[in-house]
Amino acid sequence: MSFPKPFFRWRPHPWHGLSPGPDVPRVVHGFIEITPADPVKYEVDKETGYLRVDRPQRTNSLPPCLYGFIPQTYCGDRIAKLSHGAAKGDGDPLDICVLSERPILRSEVLLDARVVGVFRMVDKGEADDKIIAILKNDAVWGDLRDVSELPRVLVDRIQHYFQTYKLEPGGGNPVPALVLEGAEAAFAVIQAARLDYDEAFGGG
Repeated sequence: MSFPKPFFRWRPHPWHGLSPGPDVPRVVHGFIEITPADPVKYEVDKETGYLRVDRPQRTNSLPPCLYGFIPQTYCGDRIAKLSHGAAKGDGDPLDICVLSERPILRSEVLLDARVVGVFRMVDKGEADDKIIAILKNDAVWGDLRDVSELPRVLVDRIQHYFQTYKLEPGGGNPVPALVLEGAEAAFAVIQAARLDYDEAFGGG
């Protein structure tokens, strides 16, 4: 039996074994960990590459879009230097929020996403930026090139989610600092995260 090239005998690790995208930084791959229907927060397990249950959400707050990360990126020193007041990067791959007109209801999928902006986020002194992107060739949003072209309500929903997703009933709410920036800023963040990844892991 012959197999197409490249052929993986074993499943590649989604962080280290997948390409960051077909046209980085403008069009990137997003590996989706959480969908808008998920009341449970999942994260890719750094050792195995499988999804691990991080925590059930204590409130009814659901992510307003697909949420995951860009392969072969890392939030390290360069991301921190670009940040608004972070002491360091959070040590994770760069997060991505992907908007789609059609609902995608399963996670652990790979998709192509056109980058349109970024929420510069500082959480407990760590840079934890969220790239905002559109599903490539989306029938409604596919022609957009910058976050300023999106309906403000969609952006507000993303912002509200990240300002409340760590809310504890009866407790405090550690609201992270969020600053919205456009596509060019997002491209710079992705390039920095790629360089941080190359330094930390020796490139892809």
